[in-house]
Amino acid sequence: MRVTAKPLEHYPWYLRPFFWNQRRKYGAVLEPALLWARSPALFATVALLYGALDRRSSPVEPALRSLITVRVSQINRCSFCVDINSATLLRRNVPLAKVEALDSWQTSDLYTGRERVALEYAEKMTATTQRVDDELMNRLRRHFNDDAIVELTGLIAFQNLSSKFNAALDVPAQGFCPIPAGSSPEADKAQLSP
Repeated sequence: MRVTAKPLEHYPWYLRPFFWNQRRKYGAVLEPALLWARSPALFATVALLYGALDRRSSPVEPALRSLITVRVSQINRCSFCVDINSATLLRRNVPLAKVEALDSWQTSDLYTGRERVALEYAEKMTATTQRVDDELMNRLRRHFNDDAIVELTGLIAFQNLSSKFNAALDVPAQGFCPIPAGSSPEADKAQLSP
């Protein structure tokens, strides 16, 4: 990592419940949490935003949210994010074959129309050489209402924030998922295509 985490006892007391919860849920404190927590106000804000996006009452189903976060993480070459989000995807009962084929979703028959348009939207939002146009938005509206589109957009934007933060600071995978976390030719192509 390009920035080191402080020992746990050097973080404010009010952040320690977050760390305790991560240790309970993942078996370890997450490296990115320790980095965000170097700025406690940022950490708290990011944690609250993530909680709002990943809530049970979201109009975007959990498995699709995880597909999106893994795909954005692949494009941004975030090993940590691919690792933890792939593990979450598997816990949400998405078949391993579907997880492994995610970097080539365009040519795979494993994805529904709803998943395909959401993944396309995620790629267009993530790749700086592309943009969302009215045609894509019209196709998105066939599968999502306006509330769900706002949630989907917020999730994609958040995952870009998170994965770009972790990739820039070279946060390594923590071994949550057996699927390799490296970038793929498809991710590289998505990043470079007009």
